[in-house]
This record gives sequence, structure tokens and C-alpha cells, in this order.
Amino acid sequence: MNIIRHTDSGFTGKLDKLIAASSLFDPSIEQRTRKIIRDVEQRGNKALIQLTEQFDGAKLSPHQLLITPSELKEGWSSIDPRTRKAIRMAKTNVAFFARQSLRKKWQARNLQGGLVGEKFDPFQRVGVYIPGGTAPLASTTLMTITLAKVAGCREIIACTPCGRDGQVNTSLLAALGQAGATEVYRVGGAQAIAAMAHGTKTIRPVQKIFGPGNAYVVTAKRLLFGRVAIDLLPGPSEMFILADASANPRFVAADLLAQAEHGSGHERVWLASHSKKLIAMVQREIGRQLPALSRREFIERTLKKNGWLIQLKSINEGIALANRIAPEHCELMLCKPSPAIKQIVTAGAIFVGPWSPTVLGDYMAGPSHTLPTGGAGASFAGLTVDQFQRRTSVVEYSRPALAKSLDTLCTFAEMEGLDAHGRSAEIRLEN
Repeated sequence: MNIIRHTDSGFTGKLDKLIAASSLFDPSIEQRTRKIIRDVEQRGNKALIQLTEQFDGAKLSPHQLLITPSELKEGWSSIDPRTRKAIRMAKTNVAFFARQSLRKKWQARNLQGGLVGEKFDPFQRVGVYIPGGTAPLASTTLMTITLAKVAGCREIIACTPCGRDGQVNTSLLAALGQAGATEVYRVGGAQAIAAMAHGTKTIRPVQKIFGPGNAYVVTAKRLLFGRVAIDLLPGPSEMFILADASANPRFVAADLLAQAEHGSGHERVWLASHSKKLIAMVQREIGRQLPALSRREFIERTLKKNGWLIQLKSINEGIALANRIAPEHCELMLCKPSPAIKQIVTAGAIFVGPWSPTVLGDYMAGPSHTLPTGGAGASFAGLTVDQFQRRTSVVEYSRPALAKSLDTLCTFAEMEGLDAHGRSAEIRLEN
């Protein structure tokens, strides 16, 4: 991993550089993604077939894009009892958490006696992207589609890449069926996002797109915002650990390695501490643990490119750095974490103490693991069930309530030079 210390010459500039290194706004990725989106918009299924062969190596026909319900059922019957239990357990926790966050209809009377309120309806047709490739994320299925199901979405479309043989991982198929997807397509990458936004002969367009993905997937979501509603920008995984001398270096190293193993090459991991000794011990622990991991090659690439050990003057500096980075995952391994919990306000999710590894959030704690990355956490929160609900305000006035409002209405109409606005209220109160 790369090491920088507060005593280094140009320390501030080095911090600025490592924080800016996000793939969300890479101009070369954006240019290639625009081309893919335009191709799908213009050629529909033909583009999907060609791009699937180009990027995934699978030769498909249009009718093979759809994964049938029988394939989903077969996936469930093919997995072992232990895997079924894990899927059910995670789904139960996620659904429980989601139900607590559902927005509920309300009504009240304002100062003039008018009845005002809000109602919340589920989006009728939503699209969810599920990453596949070298790490088919069955967990992401539960962290997204379960929320759509709890919200009451009628049509839940999922897109996920297939292998060179055209097949999708069996556990992923099982999770898709168990979570409640109503349509599943073996389409991945930016082309899947474009298909759900623009529609093709096979895939009808959706109202809103959800889910994490690689740099191209997230760029496609950003570029298509407005054409279709978008949840947030959850890209390649990130981990920021703020630790003091009380932290266990074995735990710190293990958590950094875990978030570096996804394999896109754009993951980012940071350890910030004022303890020189801890940083040295974590570095040694990484060297000890890494050789035994199956995805060592992916991890080494990430740590070399975007892995940072940062020695700061104080924990307060670490809190300020966390808020600048706005990391997807933020672990606090501190003897007194409460001030940091209160003061860190841009993280996607915070994990407190030695017994709360990020893997809990990845798989089963309850909150969705679909979280903002690349600094987007400064403006976006993580995925919640209410994002699958569409808000509508409802206004109902009686004649007396309108009469009490007339002077204010006419004053604003005169102020803005819009006399027809005022007249539309006055005419209702004339004999």
C-alpha cells in the first residue's frame, strides 16, 4: 500500500490527489459509455447482442436475453440447504429494516383550514442492476429487489451479466427468484442501463433504475439521469478506516483486504491513524494475510493503485478527512467512537467497533449495501425503501378555507404580475 505522513513535504497536495482519484468522472470512461448508450438507443436488441458478445464473450439471440421463471426455480432447487438458509436469513433482515423506513400517507389542516397531505405509491416498473462477472453478487439482489418488493413495486426488472457460456451463476439465480424479481435479463454493463432506460423490443423501459456496478455502469446511470429516474451513484467499493492505537491490526488489515478484492481495479481503500505503530503493524498484517486469499491478484492491483496508509496528527484530522472523502464504508476502530459517529456526516455507512466488520453490511445486517461512492456521499445517502415510493402531494380546500386564503393568493398574484392566477381563486367565491 501507499504511505503518506503528515510530516511529508507536500502532504496536503498528496491528500488532495488521492481524494480526487475517482472513476465517476473519468473522461475516457464517459466517452466510451456515451457510445454504448447511443448504440443501444439506436439499434436496441441488435446492440445488446453485439455488446454482450464483445464484453462477456456470449453469443445470444434476442429470445435468450430473458431468463425464464423456470430457470430461477431451478437455481433455487440446485443450491444446498446452507445457501438457502443464508439467503432467507439475509432477506428477512433486509425486509425487516425496510419496513421500518416505509413512508406513510398523512393528512392535516393548515392555518386556513385546508386539508393538505402526502401519499406514497410504489413505482410500478423499476429496473435493478446486479453486478456479475468475476464476483456474482447474490447479496446485491437481496439488498435491492427486497426493498422494491416491500415497497409494493408491481414489476421488478433485473439485469445481470452472463458468462461466456451464456449462463448466470446458480446462487445468483436463486437469490433473484427468492427476492421477487418479475423479469430477469442476462445483460450487463452500461448497455443494460441503457436498455432499461430507453427500452428495446425485448426489454420495456422502466421508471427508475437502482443498483451498484462498475465504473461504466455508474457512468451510464449518471448520463441517463433525467431520461429515467436514478437512485444514486454506487460504483466500485470503498473503505475508510479511522483507527487509534487501540485497534487490532489484524482486523484492520482483514477489512481493507476484503473491500479491495472486488476486482474492477477502481476500488479505493484508506486507513487513517495518528498511530505510527498501528500503521506499521497493519502493513505487516497485510503482507501476512494476502498470500492466502484466492483473489490476491485483484487485491494487489487495488492496493498498489488506490490503497493508502495515512498518518495524521490527530483523530480530529481523520474525522475531517473522512468528511472530505465521503467514503462508501467507514469503520471506526476507536476507544471512544461517539464523537466521530456524531461528526462524520458524509459516509455511506458507519461501522462501529471491533465487532462490526463491513461484511455485516455487505451481507445481512439489514440496511442496503447499495451506497454512494466516489465522493457522491457528500450529496447522496444510501439506498432506502422509500426511494421505491413515488411521493404525491394532495390538497383539498373547502369554500371557507379558500375564502380565508384569498387575500394572500391575490397579493402573490399581483406581486408576480400573474393576474389570471388570482382570478382563478376569486371567481370561485363570487355569487
